[in-house]
Amino acid sequence: MIIQNLKIFYFLCKKIEMNEASAIQLDNQDELKAFREQFYFPIQPNGMPYIYLCGNSLGLQPRTVARYIHEELKDWAKYGVEGHFKARRPWMPYHHQAQEKLAWLVGAKNTEVVPMNSLTVNLHLLMISFYRPTQRKYKILIEEKAFPSDIYAVQSQARFHGFQDAVLELPFGGSITGTTPEQFENYLKQYHQEIALILLGGVNYYSGEAFDIQNFTKIAHQYNITIGWDLAHAVGNIPLQLHDWGVDFAAWCSYKYLNAGPGSIAGIFIHEKHHNARLPRLEGWWGNEEKTRFQMEKNFVPFSTAEAWQLSNPPILAIAPLLASLEIFFHASHEKRIQKSQKLTQFLYDLLKEDNRLEIITPPNRGAQLSIKIKSQNPKAIFEQLEPNGVIADWREPDVIRVAPAPLYNSFLDVWKFVKILQSLL
Repeated sequence: MIIQNLKIFYFLCKKIEMNEASAIQLDNQDELKAFREQFYFPIQPNGMPYIYLCGNSLGLQPRTVARYIHEELKDWAKYGVEGHFKARRPWMPYHHQAQEKLAWLVGAKNTEVVPMNSLTVNLHLLMISFYRPTQRKYKILIEEKAFPSDIYAVQSQARFHGFQDAVLELPFGGSITGTTPEQFENYLKQYHQEIALILLGGVNYYSGEAFDIQNFTKIAHQYNITIGWDLAHAVGNIPLQLHDWGVDFAAWCSYKYLNAGPGSIAGIFIHEKHHNARLPRLEGWWGNEEKTRFQMEKNFVPFSTAEAWQLSNPPILAIAPLLASLEIFFHASHEKRIQKSQKLTQFLYDLLKEDNRLEIITPPNRGAQLSIKIKSQNPKAIFEQLEPNGVIADWREPDVIRVAPAPLYNSFLDVWKFVKILQSLL
């Protein structure tokens, strides 16, 4: 259905001139346009809202976040410690409030997901369980231009086990085709006997490439390699069916497309096939099953779910904004959100593709992000003029502007205005 509708959209774009009026027309036809009013936009000195295209770095604040946080503060004031049981959303099982909607969002069972910690902490905790190197198979495969924190995490995990030079990089396939499953399989044919773990970004932060998670996972398992995914730029952005795809594990943050605020709670997925496996694991109080947790026994009795990987009780004030945001996602259907995202990004691409002063390095397999190289002797100077002209986007060295029109709050008119501003600065 999405592909059919997109074909119609592309045909219409060819039939109409891509001007301001066409952007307004597309906005008028947008079934999700009302969701824009549920977010705060940063305001320029002239009193007008910025064109905000930076949701791949930090999502906008939902207007309901303050209410969610204030409700917890009121219950803390009212109940003190009894808020663990008497608050309107009791704190003891608070993480359960987010589990169902997170599972729905990533295509998992409720028992396979849990909000906890921060992204890189979770990657380390998961690699404790899933990176089991031997003297022969000890290397970790990540993608070229992986996010630095992922690189630091896998390098330090390898060193922790006594291995140096243990990180391999899957080459970027380029802006025409991206990295295809065939290229991935050819790489594994060459190196699978050395690889103990694959950890890839679902969407690469730099290029904006969205990997074929389903087929990459299938291929990795054909070579008997455990595969995990950093979904920081994928969750809330691209379609996910982690359970059905057989993904071993995944982790994500929630402050980008999930709009849960700076440094907000992260999350993990662990496929149920691993829940009762004898995996090594760092353990803490909140991973102990609930019915015996307060008996204060010395022996750890783990949940038979992903919750066994929890360490500490949930940070209530960090999860509350996530609950507010997930409520918005839950009311915007997957299909409509993904469809609008693809239309917005294609609209942006079509407006830019003929400009020979720019190079789009993002391949067609993508989410809401385009990464745009500026062909200039001083490309950063051009980027630095965007904010004074009313645009908030993102810069990555040495010459790339990352632009991410988020479907819940961005419009086609936002995209059109950004392109006209950028082109006026080139």
